[in-house]
Amino acid sequence: MDTKLSRRSLLRAAAAVPVLSAAPAAAAAAAPSITEASGGLPDGTDPRFTIAVLPDTQYLLDEGGSDPEPVRATLRHLVRERKRDNIVFMTQLGDVTEHGTEAEMLAARRAFEAAGSMPYSVLAGNHDVSGDDQRGDTPYLRTFGPRRFARMETYGGSSPDGYNSYHVVRGGGREWLVLALDWRVSDAGLAWAQGVLDEHDTLPAILTTHDLVWAEDDGQAHLSDNGQRLWDRLITTNDQIFLALGGHYWPSGRTTLTNDAGHAVHLHITNYQDRYYGGAGMLRYYSFDLSRGVIDVETFSPWLGAKPDPTPLENEHVELSGDVDRFTVEIDFDERFAAFAPPVVPAPRPPSAVMPRGTVAYWRFDEAGLAGAAADGAPVAPGTVVRDLSGNGNHLTSVLLHDSAPAALTWSAEHHDDQPAHASLRFDGGKGPDRGAVLHTGPHAPVNGMTFESGYTIETFVKLPEPFQGDHSWMGILSWEGRAGDAGKSGGWSEDDAPCSLNVTGERFLQFVVYPVPIDDDPTSWSHALPVGRWTHIAIVNDGRYTTLYVDGSKIARNAATVSRGISTVGKPFALGGTQGAGTFGQGFYGWIGDTRIVSRALRPEQFLLATR
Repeated sequence: MDTKLSRRSLLRAAAAVPVLSAAPAAAAAAAPSITEASGGLPDGTDPRFTIAVLPDTQYLLDEGGSDPEPVRATLRHLVRERKRDNIVFMTQLGDVTEHGTEAEMLAARRAFEAAGSMPYSVLAGNHDVSGDDQRGDTPYLRTFGPRRFARMETYGGSSPDGYNSYHVVRGGGREWLVLALDWRVSDAGLAWAQGVLDEHDTLPAILTTHDLVWAEDDGQAHLSDNGQRLWDRLITTNDQIFLALGGHYWPSGRTTLTNDAGHAVHLHITNYQDRYYGGAGMLRYYSFDLSRGVIDVETFSPWLGAKPDPTPLENEHVELSGDVDRFTVEIDFDERFAAFAPPVVPAPRPPSAVMPRGTVAYWRFDEAGLAGAAADGAPVAPGTVVRDLSGNGNHLTSVLLHDSAPAALTWSAEHHDDQPAHASLRFDGGKGPDRGAVLHTGPHAPVNGMTFESGYTIETFVKLPEPFQGDHSWMGILSWEGRAGDAGKSGGWSEDDAPCSLNVTGERFLQFVVYPVPIDDDPTSWSHALPVGRWTHIAIVNDGRYTTLYVDGSKIARNAATVSRGISTVGKPFALGGTQGAGTFGQGFYGWIGDTRIVSRALRPEQFLLATR
């Protein structure tokens, strides 16, 4: 999402949109000018998406004297920015109006015309209705009952009484369940909600209601009496519910409770009716980022932000930045939802599916490539052969370095989700003393002397342990053995360097260094620090002139600027799991290595092992 400054600039720019009169007739006439085309539609596959929350608007929809324009401005903002902010849904938290009268509901209906065809939910608060959801007909039900939502693509249905509804929302490439529950849900309403959860038992659920938690002045929230009933009867027993939102009370606040499954449930109160101008149409963004594993929350008033010459008091309320107004909720979504919606891991792909034209060597560590692949953690005995599945005879043989124990190289069932083979090798290299293991080609393997002067692509998958313990400076992932000096190279860092190697520094930066065929130099590319405890795909692509390093399919910044044609191999083996210095191996690699492939041409990112389908 944008920074506060850029959002404020955006909101000021919105002043170019004519401000509508507070008079209902004028508003109704002007609202249709805001169309979907002015903002565009969201992308349900983007891992970053927004669910917007509109809290109590009762002081702005009060027939005793008020101004619905801030509500209309907020809804226009959502339509206008729907594509840019990837807003997939908006949920309102009750107390739409002050008295729930026909006149106020008419004003609310007119205000919500500004939402166009954007999907949203509205629920009843105590100022809209009285009693529980078995109360029968009301002006609220005639305004925000099932008929209002029936044409929305997200709408799933309502309880028989019409006061509770649910929506299925698509964001981040998956579906999410939004429950909009009345301010007082009857036993029948709870049974209906449980039925909805049971029917959609693989969907993560967001529960919205009016009365859920109240907060102390420091923002620490506690279950209200009604919230406790919802917690005991619905929330804690349904692991799907990971986020619950309410209004009604002020100040705003939040808390995290643990459900019966031992998982966190985040409960928030959002209400600004006690703030300037009855809340000024204050809007809250819940910006999900599935890649980062967070929900970024921010609170602002589109109506105040659009004012061309705001007063100091108005400026003070354009955006709220307190701990309960602007914060981040950290969630490992895959782990949190694993019990009811385990992540779908692509099936293994056969070797034939991932060997494009020009494949020189392809190694993998499942049964296809490693005969006798055993139980997780089983040692890989010295002399074990990993077959080159390209058919070119570049087989690898395992070797323990120095006096290393057999556990220095073990078979592992761990793998990158997008890796063709669902297996890897675990290398337990280290220093003090040097130890580890490597796999290298035989003395007559074709890859040993190939120079790749027309270009090449080298790919591998690696994972660094968490925690990343010990001294692991400059450990090798892969290399061609021998000395650069043997190829007549005296420039660069040292003629004792390997002709080509991919390494990890002590700070976890990738270093790819190569001695090209035509020049006496060692152009080097550097990545950012690799994460620990997570698989990373690495691709080195040379087009015959320049080398580009990609991490997880993204190009890095510090690629060598020197023209770099080919690799000055000297007929020595290719090694996986270590790098030679002065012709000998020091520490071996520390971590996991998965599928590794060499292709004698430059591949595009969509052709990488990471992306091939």
